[in-house]
Amino acid sequence: MMVIISYDVSTADKAGSTRLRKIAKECQNHAQRVQNSVFEADLDYSTFLKLKDRLLKLMDKEKDSLRFYYLGNNWKRRVEHVGAKKSYDPEGVLIIN
Repeated sequence: MMVIISYDVSTADKAGSTRLRKIAKECQNHAQRVQNSVFEADLDYSTFLKLKDRLLKLMDKEKDSLRFYYLGNNWKRRVEHVGAKKSYDPEGVLIIN
């Protein structure tokens, strides 16, 4: 299941900067960054629910926001990329350096 995760974290104080780093790190552990605060995650539903739960625990619901866009399994017809930053295939070969 493909999910787009975006976030906006208030960094008006040091705690906000810490939350921002933790949320970004958690997203990077499970998803591909495609914009500064936007990630694409191709996960099974159980793994996604665990990730979502961790993100919700990290955020401050009074100051921050998270958005989840559920594209499902037939996501390729729903995503169009134009411009800079070469796109990637989340179902393709994974190369680890």
